[in-house]
Amino acid sequence: MEQFTGSITALVTPFREGKVDEIALKRLVNRQIEAGTKALVPVGTTGESATLNDEEHERVIALCIEAAGGRAPVMAGVGSNDTAYSISMAQRVESLGANALLAVTGYYNRPNQRGLLGHYQALHDATSLPIYIYNIPARTTVTISVETLARLSELPRIAGVKDATGDLARVALQRRHCAKDFIQLSGEDMTAVGFNAMGGRGCISVTSNVAPELCAQMHEACQRGDYAEALSFQDRLAPLHDALFSDASPAPVKYALSLLGLCTDEARLPMAPASDEAKEKVQAALKELDFID
Repeated sequence: MEQFTGSITALVTPFREGKVDEIALKRLVNRQIEAGTKALVPVGTTGESATLNDEEHERVIALCIEAAGGRAPVMAGVGSNDTAYSISMAQRVESLGANALLAVTGYYNRPNQRGLLGHYQALHDATSLPIYIYNIPARTTVTISVETLARLSELPRIAGVKDATGDLARVALQRRHCAKDFIQLSGEDMTAVGFNAMGGRGCISVTSNVAPELCAQMHEACQRGDYAEALSFQDRLAPLHDALFSDASPAPVKYALSLLGLCTDEARLPMAPASDEAKEKVQAALKELDFID
């Protein structure tokens, strides 16, 4: 089973005049792999999955797989608050050649823990790919408990979790209670080094869209156990982490990529462009890193 560790990029979906910019997407994928990114996650939160139709959803994943060309594995976003739809999408992207699935806890419906168990059990039983559970209560209002996660980790294809709770105590508890080979990935850039020190294996990152090489080097240092070096990278990246979440994501990261000439800053409503204040913070962070003049 393909393991996802190190610096993993939650790819943006570039748009141009309301449509997916396929040329820009391929360019972004190549840039990521050449910079040392270990894996790619298209059509997650950062990829604006909520405003992609089914055809676009599948097309973006197919383009990512094609552009990666086997150089890096692809974890395809298949999250939904409808279990049947999530299964359908998972089966479709499996046929496209995805290496793993990322599935968020049920948003809006606010399922209890029994509902979450049932959701992931059904997804597990309907597909043959490894599944990574995406726990992001700030967006879903639902938190998967450590106990529920531990039960799910015993299933052979529940491979890990993207933990965007920001609660580092959970890393230690999940490490104790989940299956030995269960992979914990941070879903929050600012605390990723601490997450790794507590037992994490990497990060599904927003910042690595903009600074893939620095993020890759930071996580390589973590994997070597060289946390002094990892902290030196974290110190350099902290202003960028902060700037990229100074307004509703992914508007700031798309603005940053537009300044680097990699894609437009276009997003889809209800996602508005980055505010002037956020743009100033992004510009300052990029200048500090010598990414722009």
